[in-house]
Amino acid sequence: MTLTASQLRQNIYRILDQVLETGVPVVVRRDGRELRIVPVQPAAGAKLDNLRPHPKAVVGDPEDLVHMDWSGEWRP
Repeated sequence: MTLTASQLRQNIYRILDQVLETGVPVVVRRDGRELRIVPVQPAAGAKLDNLRPHPKAVVGDPEDLVHMDWSGEWRP
């Protein structure tokens, strides 16, 4: 997210809380330059929160994968 210094001033506590909760940095533009607000420690579980479900990744019954015969594919 990119903000101006005025936008940061108006909502500073909400923005700081959001950075701490999500771990997503905020860029602040001032006089043609950029500042970045980044948490020192990543948010708890932040990486896992960014995972998206992929319901079509396994088509069929997952149990079929467990009981497949791979002996023809395996080469010692």
